[in-house]
Amino acid sequence: MIDIAPSILSADFTKLGEAIGIVEKAGATVLHVDVMDGHFVPNITIGLPVVKSIRSATEMIIDTHLMISEPGRYAAEFASAGADMVSVHVEADPHLNRTLNSIRDAGAKAGIAINPATPLAALDEALQYADFVLLMSVNPGFGGQKFVSGSLDKLRRLRQMIVEKGLKVRIEIDGGIDEHNAADVIDAGAEILVAGTAIFGNDDPAAAVRRLKDLGTVWV
Repeated sequence: MIDIAPSILSADFTKLGEAIGIVEKAGATVLHVDVMDGHFVPNITIGLPVVKSIRSATEMIIDTHLMISEPGRYAAEFASAGADMVSVHVEADPHLNRTLNSIRDAGAKAGIAINPATPLAALDEALQYADFVLLMSVNPGFGGQKFVSGSLDKLRRLRQMIVEKGLKVRIEIDGGIDEHNAADVIDAGAEILVAGTAIFGNDDPAAAVRRLKDLGTVWV
């Protein structure tokens, strides 16, 4: 199954509830929430109170991407706040096994996020403790960036790595995803497609969701 995950980073925050309702009605199954601290990445976004509020506003799966330093201090709290999926960066957490287990213990799916220039070898020992991997196809911190060249090859190698280990780990991809490259990333192994500008930057976000869903249906 291919899931389309609109990223609220690109939504109008003065109309956030309305924006969430539009993409949910259009058939989006996952809502991607970027949490940035201005330290691990050069931007600051939202935190626990907003995730709690969103939880009461949607039935979609809430996917919280922690782009923060010391994610182990907060990861389980985001799960307790209502996030169904919580990902932390391999580059930010020296105690990844402990953090992933804490997310699972709090009732959420645990994910490892990895930046474009970080080699897949960094996932080798921790992959068995994850439910999904969030492969960044842009450098994290800002929306609206261009898809990083080489991400498709990295995606294929990640899929092969998971298969060879015999694991049931899903692959999520985030960064520069739109209707022009969605089919390619699905073909390469992505199962959850995060799209921000391609959806909320569109004059008709609902139509943008439906087009991405249609592409996913064709390539399943």
